[in-house]
Amino acid sequence: MESRHYIRFLFFFVGIATLLAITWNNLPYAPPDATEDFDCTTYSSWCTSKNRFQSKPLKEPAKSTSHHHDHASDTPHHPLDPLTVKEINRVRTILTSHELFKNSFPYAFHSITLQEPKKSLVLNWNKGDSLLPRKASVVARVQNISYVLAVDLTTEEVTVHETDSSSGYPAMTIEDMTSSTWAPLADEEFNRTILERGVDLKDLACLPISLGWYGEKEENRRLIKVQCYSMKDTANFYMRPIEGLTILLDMDTKEVLEITDKGKNIPIPKAVNTDYRYSAQGLHQRMKLINPISLEQPEGPSFVIEDEHLVKWANWEFHLKPDPRAGAIVSQARVRDPDSGEIRNVMYKGFTSELFVPYMDPTDAWYFKTYMDAGEYGFGLQAMPLDPLNDCPRNAHYMDGVFPAADGTPYVRSNMICIFESYAGDIGWRHAESPITGMGVGLSGILMVKGTAYENMNQISNQAENLFGTLLSENVIGVIHDHFITFYLDMDIDGSDNSFVKVNIKRQETSPGESPRRSYLKADRNVAKTEKDAQIKLKLYDPAEFHVINPTKKTRVGNPVGYKVVPGGTAASLLDREDPPQKRGAFTNNQIWVTPYNESEQWAGGLFVYQSKGEDTLAVWSDRDRSIENKDIVLWYTLGFHHIPCQEDFPIMPTVSSSFDLKPVNFFESNPILRIPPNVEKDLPVCKAAASA
Repeated sequence: MESRHYIRFLFFFVGIATLLAITWNNLPYAPPDATEDFDCTTYSSWCTSKNRFQSKPLKEPAKSTSHHHDHASDTPHHPLDPLTVKEINRVRTILTSHELFKNSFPYAFHSITLQEPKKSLVLNWNKGDSLLPRKASVVARVQNISYVLAVDLTTEEVTVHETDSSSGYPAMTIEDMTSSTWAPLADEEFNRTILERGVDLKDLACLPISLGWYGEKEENRRLIKVQCYSMKDTANFYMRPIEGLTILLDMDTKEVLEITDKGKNIPIPKAVNTDYRYSAQGLHQRMKLINPISLEQPEGPSFVIEDEHLVKWANWEFHLKPDPRAGAIVSQARVRDPDSGEIRNVMYKGFTSELFVPYMDPTDAWYFKTYMDAGEYGFGLQAMPLDPLNDCPRNAHYMDGVFPAADGTPYVRSNMICIFESYAGDIGWRHAESPITGMGVGLSGILMVKGTAYENMNQISNQAENLFGTLLSENVIGVIHDHFITFYLDMDIDGSDNSFVKVNIKRQETSPGESPRRSYLKADRNVAKTEKDAQIKLKLYDPAEFHVINPTKKTRVGNPVGYKVVPGGTAASLLDREDPPQKRGAFTNNQIWVTPYNESEQWAGGLFVYQSKGEDTLAVWSDRDRSIENKDIVLWYTLGFHHIPCQEDFPIMPTVSSSFDLKPVNFFESNPILRIPPNVEKDLPVCKAAASA
């Protein structure tokens, strides 16, 4: 839960000079009165809390004028369609009458999602066939024990699996987060401490911070740490931390276990210059340096959405759905071959599996800030409604998420995802290869900052003193941190049985007298036999390409068909492998992994990440060294950033972007877009600015 880098994820399919983009924004938790509001009828447990927040009515964000949809009548059309409002209500009804729940209190539903049918059944299903049986996968806590349940919506059969609490806990519910931020207000010592720090309780904003795992003393109960800020005189309270004050809370009982205040000598940063809103900038400060740019589509968009979730664009089609943990899931990405007309499989499933954000400050109030956003907070649960014309252009299609509250009541996350076409930035071909699919990440938003007594660098007499970051403004330090985003890519190149090939690019010396050249490059292709063969650390001076091929399917001239992952700018974790956060984030030890398909292995940090020790991660699975040659395999790619904050990141940071591509490698017989006509003048009408008054 990184305080407020918001994170925009993009999956895109690229054609001639245009791309189809799928985007959603993730804003990890902020207090309800500090960002958007929610409906009290949905979040009854929030609104009945007896505290100052009760006076703030909570309501669902208003839908964009570009998107109106009544979800009460939704019905599934595809085996992978997410659960509907009706289906979530049915799951809730079935479970609340089940013996595990009906006589038990407290209980909470941490997730209710579709239990996807077996992959083989989905691959054999065609539109018009009877829908495969609908089942729900449920993660629940009942009397402080975690359970994974399967609910058959047809037979009402419930299968219950109790989990081992030592392997971690489920992601927090929104109610967990909210009630945890309010709970300290019931503690007299906490209130007294806040007042002693010069903050009025009415100006207080607190955040729930996951605490990782640092030893046995933190086991056998769900814990959370809470830190607070002053909202006085600013909309950007993140820049006004009450530094050094940390509350350790039992998340189930809401008991304050410990209050640590090691920042009494550190002033709260001033509110001046912290407001990032355009309306708050003085008229003399506002700048208009460029004219607006608008992408016009006089014939409308080129993509269509069928049955709410099937996206068709150019010669591509894929299934798209919101997800409370991953944010968005792309499934069954297929392309129509321009030569044969055949629909060909490329990827069965792709999504963001985890985001690991360790902060590089070992001091008492910071060492535990090593977030796992997907597994601890949930990308979809924290998704922001997208803003038409700012987040998404005209002609975008919006998609809502339907998720359960902790009591199982479904609610709608409006405008969570949008799909749109945009200029790709490059012409389709001029001696260039055409990238077909890619995935990107943009980091923006508000830094998590640290309060300090320093107002200027000239006050630091000992140059060896470690600030653990950069002095961004008076009394404000931006702490160094990393971002590692791990993607799950179940590639199915013309079928499920594929192989991973590492193509090493090596220098070859010529023999004396062989050539005027002394050296050249050659490609050595090595097929990975087992998982350890496919544990890849990227190296600038040991270059390679990374192909997923179908060894049984060849092109006309005999090359195996395939796709390659093309890394963009990335970073590697430099933490000690035995450092507790790195044990939990061991999936960042390599940039590429390949594992055999296993429907239980989809989350790089493990099924239950909260307070986990790192015993159920991608690194653990891969070390089993299972066979992966000519098997149904999954490729995992980790994209990374090192972030040393700078003054330009204050009070809100510009977007930083990185991406990687999936490109065809001998998948087509030739360049697949040669037959697409170029644009001519009549295709592109000239838009003229309106006459000035």
